[in-house]
Amino acid sequence: MSGRALSPVLAVVCLLVVTVVLAGVVGIVAFGTSVPDPPPAAAIDVRADADADRLTFVHRGGDPLDARDLSLRVRVDGTALDTQPPVPFFSAEGFHPGPTGPFNSATDPRWEPGERASVRLAGTNDPTLAPGASVEVTITVQESVVAEVETTA
Repeated sequence: MSGRALSPVLAVVCLLVVTVVLAGVVGIVAFGTSVPDPPPAAAIDVRADADADRLTFVHRGGDPLDARDLSLRVRVDGTALDTQPPVPFFSAEGFHPGPTGPFNSATDPRWEPGERASVRLAGTNDPTLAPGASVEVTITVQESVVAEVETTA
């Protein structure tokens, strides 16, 4: 038997192996990966009432938000609160019990456009809301910023 008779057979087998491997890679890439959902987009306003130590948030429009997925980071005059609001909650260190709207763990966590939510800072949280203080709040969902809002107490 000559070596020349085996060359075409080996070439065809090698091409088939390469084709099967490439088809498998293309299949894994095409069907095995998914595009992550974009983060929600929402327009949020905040109002700070220094006399009541209250931060009130209004969902002005955009996607509904699930309060269980939210993270609030509050800064007063550039300094982060010692204890950030763990929304949703009913009673938490650094805050008066009974936040309102979807920030209250006893209510529907779905925050729809037009709805309000609020928290009241306790005197044990620092810094406190003083009249004229600048308040900055960053709202995130799974580490994606949904809104950054600022107001004056």
